[in-house]
Amino acid sequence: MTLYNVTLKDSVPPEKLEKAKEEARNNGGTIKHEYTLIKGFTVEYPDDHISVLETNEHIHVEQDGKVSTQ
Repeated sequence: MTLYNVTLKDSVPPEKLEKAKEEARNNGGTIKHEYTLIKGFTVEYPDDHISVLETNEHIHVEQDGKVSTQ
């Protein structure tokens, strides 16, 4: 399974975050981290099911990865 960062789009109310987490869990995901400064979370999710999350119009999904400043 791969880690994905899931964030709510700017125009979406914070209440939709719980629904997105529930959807991720119901489709085989495990929440690994919940953010406090942004409306989002990191989920370990089966690669063959990621299209289910990506079809949610309220969220943005991207694969987690290493970030470098240089």
